[in-house]
Amino acid sequence: MRALVLGAKSAIAQAIVERLDGYDFALAARDSEELAPFAADLRLKRSCAVELIEFDALDTDALERFPHKVHDQCGPFDLVVLVFGYLGDQRAAERDTTAMARSLNVNFTGAAIALSHLANYLEESGKAGGIIGICSVAGDRGRQSNYLYGAAKGGLAIFLQGLRNRLASTPVHVLTVKPGFVDTPMTQDLDGLFLVASPAKVADDIVRAYKKKKDVLYTPFFWRWIMLIIKLVPERVFKKLKL
Repeated sequence: MRALVLGAKSAIAQAIVERLDGYDFALAARDSEELAPFAADLRLKRSCAVELIEFDALDTDALERFPHKVHDQCGPFDLVVLVFGYLGDQRAAERDTTAMARSLNVNFTGAAIALSHLANYLEESGKAGGIIGICSVAGDRGRQSNYLYGAAKGGLAIFLQGLRNRLASTPVHVLTVKPGFVDTPMTQDLDGLFLVASPAKVADDIVRAYKKKKDVLYTPFFWRWIMLIIKLVPERVFKKLKL
């Protein structure tokens, strides 16, 4: 078995990789050579094959060919783990088209196009496999502090839901993951964070949920109930909140 990990430089991605027993790996990211120390350590500790491959979610012209590029350079794969994301600056992006486009294109457009072609590859292989897509609780309701990021991640969650429905009759399982706040470099400078989870905790939940073939995972678990409460707040009240 081989897992293709998109966004393999992230702390969550590497924690997931360390918990996927019995897999070889294709680790994909921009400037993938930066992953060489992690890959070497993984080969030593796990005695598994680890290949590095360049991936850029914004290079949409290359995404259709990407599954075959991975197959040719790294070998066949049966699990795709999409972890990459870009938080960006909400205030700046409201007035900067380039910044706005980057947030939307990385978090939704590039992710959806990549997963669409990768899903085709998995389906055509006819083998049991899966897709794990990392979204966010931010996609459950639009808030003034991060609605661009939230809109893109919410769109990705809907995309994964449709993909799961499409692939339900095949041996390919699709898991949607909605983490809350996680202690990663992407969140380290943010104010007002609470109930922050470690990448290790989130990775444990993700791998366990995938093995159990769950469809949607909130991690840690209490975010399901937090977001349910937030979604139930009437709009006339919610729009007055500073969230």
